[in-house]
This record gives sequence, structure tokens and C-alpha cells, in this order.
Amino acid sequence: MAGWETMRELVLKEIIQGREEGRDPAGLSRVEAKLDAAGDDRVALEALHAELLQVPLLPDFPFNEPNDLATIRKLRPARERPAAPRLADDELYDKLYGAWLGRCVGCALGKPVEHFMGSHGKLESWERQKLFLTAISPDEWPLRDYIPAHSPASGETGEVGCPASTRDHIAFMETDDDIRYTVLGQIILERFGPDFTLAHVAHQWFQSLPYNFVCTAETQAYRNMVDRGTAIRHVWKPDKVEKANKEVDWHWIVHRLNPYREWIGAQIRVDSYGYACPGNPELAADMAWRDASISHAKNGIYGAMFCAAMMAEAFVESDPLAIVEAGLAEIPTTSRLYADIRQTIDFCASLGNRFEAFEEVIRELYRRFGHYHAVHTNNNAALCAAAVLLSGGDFAKGITLAVMGGWDTDCNGATVGSIVGAITGAAAAPTHWTGRLNDTLNSEIPGYHPIAISECARRSLKIVRKVEAHTAAKG
Repeated sequence: MAGWETMRELVLKEIIQGREEGRDPAGLSRVEAKLDAAGDDRVALEALHAELLQVPLLPDFPFNEPNDLATIRKLRPARERPAAPRLADDELYDKLYGAWLGRCVGCALGKPVEHFMGSHGKLESWERQKLFLTAISPDEWPLRDYIPAHSPASGETGEVGCPASTRDHIAFMETDDDIRYTVLGQIILERFGPDFTLAHVAHQWFQSLPYNFVCTAETQAYRNMVDRGTAIRHVWKPDKVEKANKEVDWHWIVHRLNPYREWIGAQIRVDSYGYACPGNPELAADMAWRDASISHAKNGIYGAMFCAAMMAEAFVESDPLAIVEAGLAEIPTTSRLYADIRQTIDFCASLGNRFEAFEEVIRELYRRFGHYHAVHTNNNAALCAAAVLLSGGDFAKGITLAVMGGWDTDCNGATVGSIVGAITGAAAAPTHWTGRLNDTLNSEIPGYHPIAISECARRSLKIVRKVEAHTAAKG
């Protein structure tokens, strides 16, 4: 079984993935030439996918993109990493609550337009993205409110999705993968502590995520873990997790029939690790690496580390550039993602990091990174970085810019929402956005459906204190 896609589609996507990660084009073409002969034969197509993974990288490929944490750390930029300050309970709770609210608000803002803003394909330009949004909300540019349930241009754009997240109906945060993974990260930290392993993450997936809750890289990794059978069975038994960590071939889990391994999935799973490590972006990135490494590789992992580190820094730093730089400091300088984010920082700076320049910035991001699929890590991470930089730390500017930029609208709104929410705090966050959720999350995960968003923040505060105590005990 291939997952939600046909086996042929996985092979075609693997060819694209191979080109992006620098595999020899001649070798990829030789495999592609065998597709017609393979027809729809599953075994033959799976063999072609495996053959694509063996095509070597070009010797002059300018990037070095390891997957193991030790090598990633060696390739990070040099940077002082001071001890994290300890925030008082009241201040930290307010920031944690703000981060949870920001994630929910940003996700809800992006959900109704996700299906035609590019996340299920690739629209050809920023102008096309803007056309859709301005047609849906013709009296609002930039966006100033949630998406309306009915568009005056629905004949052209189609009806928006997710009515429970539109301005006409919103009364809580409805379930979404961007929110379920934040809940899942919190459960992992509560159950297994800050030293959780890859097998703990897999265990919790099996406990909390039905197969129909996952997509792209997560779908393929989930299926591969089931297919692995004997070796993976131990993740169902927490007392045998160490045995599972030694026996499971995680490289196989990540790469087999998984051309999505550099897409955005891991990047949207790591917010709770940033929340758990205020002022400690290195530890947040370490946790994100462990979570991401069961399904993603290379830039798919780096995007998760980058975003978790930014979130951790946002609890103790209000300067957007310092926050983005803290995230960038945790990934290899030799990676495509590092180069893409560095370009984004420089271009935003050339325009004064002004919110008013957002259209010019987004247009440039599409020009530079529009060759990626709309749910790839790199283009969306660059958009998140730009939204943080141009927002000036302002809650509303951050989430609206992230959604107006298109691509994976709900994912980017949620990620940027966590960051600006942590900067702003719940008390100062605009109630125009936060009040409509009525402090309620419906995640469809047991124990979190329904739950007060403020209760999620209280649980995060307890986790922070446990992580701090654990870190101090380790010296």
C-alpha cells in the first residue's frame, strides 16, 4: 500500500525530490525512463523508488545536509548560547497562553483559504494568490478579520472551506493537524519527559493519531512503521522503548516511499517543544530534531529545528530579527534552508523590515522559492521568517501577513501565531482575534476535546518547570 497516493505518483514526486536534493539528473532520468515499462505494477514501481534513492549526489552540489544531530551541530553558525533566564510564573504563563492563542488564531485564519491558496498544488504567482484573497474579502487589504463564510466572488474562487473557522461562525478552535500536533507534543513531554526518544514519538502517534489524521510524510512514515512489523512493535510498550530505538531502522522509515520528507509536516509539529524551552532555543531544536527524525530528512528536519528555536527565543526576546537569527543558529550553514532564510533576512532588511513592504517581499519570495511545492519546508519557512520580521512583533500583523502570503496558509499562520503570541502575551493580545475562540479548543484527541486553551497553557507551564529542573540536575 502506498498511502493516500498511487505508487506511480510517489515515484514521480521522488524524481522531483531527487533533483532538489542534488542527485545526478542523468541518473534520475535513467530511472524515469523505466516508468512506462513498470505500468501500474506495485512491486516494479516500488523498486524504481528504491533505485532513485541510490542515485548519487552530484559531486559539485554546493550543500552539505546531514541528518544526524551531532553533525548538524558541528555545521551550525558560531554563537554564544547563554543559560536561559527563569521567568516568573505569572509572566511565563501569560506568554504561554499568548503562544497557544496565537497558534490557534493563526491556524483558524488560514484554514478557510488553505484549499485554494496553493497548499494543494502550486499557483503560478503571488499576484494569483492576492487575486483570490482580495476577491474573497474585497473590502479588506491587508486582512483585518477572519475569512468570511461567503465570498461575493465565489463563482470565480469557489466557496471557502472550514465554515467553523470563518468570521460568521467561529466560536472555538476546531480540530486541525497544526493543533493536534501541538497537543501531541505536550502529551509526549508530559508522559516521557524532556529526554523522550524517537520511539516515544512513534508510540504516541499510534496512541493518539488515527491513520486518517496524517498526510504526506507522516502518512508514509506511519505506514512504514506498521510495515516494519517485528522491530517496530516495541514502540507500543513504553518499557521497551530503548530496545525499539536500537532495532528500528529509522532511515528506512523516513525514506521508503516518502518523497515528502522535506515537506512542511515536521515544521508544524514542534511548537510544544519551543513552549517547553523558553530562552533555550538549542534544547528546543534538539527536541524538534527527535520528533522530526521519524518522518523527515535534511531540510524537513531543519525547518522543525528552526521554528522550535524561534519559538523558544520569543519568550525572552522581542526583537524579531534576534528571534529569527536564534532559529537560524540551530541549523547547518551548509543547508539550502539556511541559504534561503539568509536571503529572506537580507531582502527584508533592504526594505527596512516594514510591514508596508509586505507585497514586495512576498512577490520576491515567490520569485526565489516558488519552484518548491506549496507545502515544502523551505518556501514556507522563508515566509514565516518574513512575517515575523515585517510584523515588528505585532500579533495581528504577524498572523495576517503569514496567511496573505499564501502557500500553506493555516500552517504558516499557526507557526507565526505562536511566535508573536509569545512576544505579546495573552493579556495584550487583541481580543478582536483571541476573544472569538472563547478559550476553547476541540482537538479530537482524548483529554483535549474540548479543553480550555488556558488549561493547555497551564500544562505547558508545568512542563517548563520540569524541563528546567531536569536540565539543572543534568548540569
